[in-house]
Amino acid sequence: MNREIKNCETPDIFVCEDYIEEEPKLCELDNSKTYKGLVGIYVDKSLITYIGGIKGELYYRGYPLHNLVENSSFEEVAYLLIYGKLPTRSELDSFKDELIKERNIPDNILSILKSFPRNTTRIELLRTSISALSLYDPDDYDFSEEANIRKGLRIIAKIPTVLAFSHRIQGNLPLIEPSEELSHACNYYYMMTGEVPNNEFTRFFDKILICHMDHSINSSTFSCRVTVSTLSDIYSGITSAIGTLRGPLHGGANERVINLMLGEIKKKENIIPWAKNKLEKKEKIMGFGHRVYKTWDPRAKILREISRTLWNNPDIIEKIPDIEHEEHKGEIDNIFEMTEILAEYMIKTKNIYPNVDLYSAGALHALGVPTALFTPLFAASRCAGWVAHAIEQFSDNKLIRPRLRYIGELDKNYIKIAER
Repeated sequence: MNREIKNCETPDIFVCEDYIEEEPKLCELDNSKTYKGLVGIYVDKSLITYIGGIKGELYYRGYPLHNLVENSSFEEVAYLLIYGKLPTRSELDSFKDELIKERNIPDNILSILKSFPRNTTRIELLRTSISALSLYDPDDYDFSEEANIRKGLRIIAKIPTVLAFSHRIQGNLPLIEPSEELSHACNYYYMMTGEVPNNEFTRFFDKILICHMDHSINSSTFSCRVTVSTLSDIYSGITSAIGTLRGPLHGGANERVINLMLGEIKKKENIIPWAKNKLEKKEKIMGFGHRVYKTWDPRAKILREISRTLWNNPDIIEKIPDIEHEEHKGEIDNIFEMTEILAEYMIKTKNIYPNVDLYSAGALHALGVPTALFTPLFAASRCAGWVAHAIEQFSDNKLIRPRLRYIGELDKNYIKIAER
């Protein structure tokens, strides 16, 4: 049975104390107040993603996330986000072929990747490369919706290539060219690790990508929409989004989760004392809390089960690479069991629930994804959502131009420099 989200007539910008719920109580903005961080502010209407913060719900184009994760693929969900409907078989096949055709990057972009300093982060490499790729796009100065979709598909297809190449260049590893036979998820994994994943690993990787593909107007998506609202190009919008994702308050939390587990905590018996110490110092514990969800993040629920399955399989655990923490190899307890202890403690003592980062860290590590690629992988997934939001912004555009409340002095006297 379809469920309709009912909204009353509202101004263009409004605030809701409970965020997005079935029948939100909306009130006009009070111009005497400053809404720092735009907390709870709706800046536009969208047909892409619905978040139910109180109940812990997430829908892409009206479809529950868990149904898409269980039954779909990255390509099908990308099509859904961009076009607003599930594809037919022929439409999906054509969409897949288009992504495969666009996987290669120009030689000049490869030269740029080889020229970067070795200590450059993968997300910085991606940001700069996407900006440079715009110069080689045959539709660069065509701003029609059809051209914007073509450009968006090229970006989605090329991001795994850019990330895999940059990672292998920095690790002095031989480059692996994109495959024309593998799915999007399978090809990405293959280019990163040098191994074609089995069907089980491919499905897990696909599910992780789907969980990260969109999340309404988070910071990076907002950045993308602000950029294209000026009628800039879609490459500029995606570049803005990647630059925003680089910030530690938005992206990178799962990297810090796995580094804490492997390099600082290590053992299950260390979890509670470590967490108590952090909380006593009023320090943030990565992997917990969300500005919208007041209960379990639905993505965390899905990733929790993936992580559980992976870490309960001794054959998989035996093969997990520990290159980044070689000095501690063999000293680390089961990552999933450690996250479960930490999650139970945080819920019980602080009523703070796990977010998408807590369990994605363990799942990605179990799959052998290099830690340095955790945040860029987020970008590779979220890019489909960014493209969908850019297309939606273009289709019914209004320049996004909020205001700042000035709190300084006025009519100050200018004093000449010789007299200061």
